[in-house]
Amino acid sequence: MRHAQTISVVITTYNRPDALEAVVRACFMQNDKNFEIIIADDGSTANTRNLLQQLGQGAPVPLRHVWQPDEGFRAAMARNRGTLAAHGDYIIFLDGDCIPQRDFIARHRALSEPGCLVSGSRILMSERLTRRVLDDGIEIPNTGVAARMAWRLRGDLNKTLQLGLRWPDLGRVRNSFSWRRIKSCNLAVWRSDLERVNGFDESFTGWGHEDSDLVVRLFHAGVKRKDGAFATEVFHLWHREAQRDQESSNRRVVLERAANRVTQATIGLREHAV
Repeated sequence: MRHAQTISVVITTYNRPDALEAVVRACFMQNDKNFEIIIADDGSTANTRNLLQQLGQGAPVPLRHVWQPDEGFRAAMARNRGTLAAHGDYIIFLDGDCIPQRDFIARHRALSEPGCLVSGSRILMSERLTRRVLDDGIEIPNTGVAARMAWRLRGDLNKTLQLGLRWPDLGRVRNSFSWRRIKSCNLAVWRSDLERVNGFDESFTGWGHEDSDLVVRLFHAGVKRKDGAFATEVFHLWHREAQRDQESSNRRVVLERAANRVTQATIGLREHAV
C-alpha cells in the first residue's frame, strides 16, 4: 500500500492566538517531522501574525501563514487557500483549537491510502481544563496516562479509552456513506482528490456543514472513508458555540447534493486560479 510521502497540515484559525500557539507547539513536538504547516487564517488581527513570526524562528518544520480579510465566517475559503499554498500531496486539516498528540502525523501517515480519506477523532476538554492548559502552558503531548485519567475522573475530558488504545489499520474503511464523525477539525484528504471535487465549497454562508458537503461530494466521486478513531485523536479546547444562523439552510443544501450525487463545489479551488 502506498502511504503519503509529503504531508501538509492546514490549520484554520480566527483571533485565538493562545489556542493556536498550543496547537502549533504540539505540531513542533511530533515524532514524525516530515511535514509542513500552513496557517489558514480567516481574518485574524495582527496578534496572530506576530505570534506566527515568533513561532517561525527556529521552527523544526516549515511554517507559513495564509491570511484573508475578515468578511464573516469563511472557513471553506481559508481551507482552500491553505490547500493552494501547500506543497504536500496529502492534506491534513486541523483546527486552531485542536491539540494533536505526539504521534498525530505518524498515525495519519500510516492510515493514508489512495482512494480514501481519513476522518479523525477528537476528545473534548472542559472550560476549566482548557483555561489551565492555555494559562499554565501545559504541553498536552508531554502529559502522561495518570494526568489524563485524573482529568477524566474530574470530568475535564469526555473520553479517555481512545488515548490508551491503538487499533491497527484493519476494518476502518466504510463502503457505505455515514454522516457520523465528519469533522474538518481533523480530516485528511489526498490533494488530488480535493482537486477532483474542486475543494471546499465557498458558496456556503455562515457556520456549518461545509465539511459534510466536502465528504459527501468526495464519496460520490469514489473516495471512501477510513475511521481515524483510536489512532488520530486530538484534544479539542473548549470554546463558546459559534452563531448558527445559517445551519438549517446549509444542511438542506448538503442533503440535496447528497440526493443528486453532486461532486463539484460551486465555488472552490479552481475559481482561485481565474
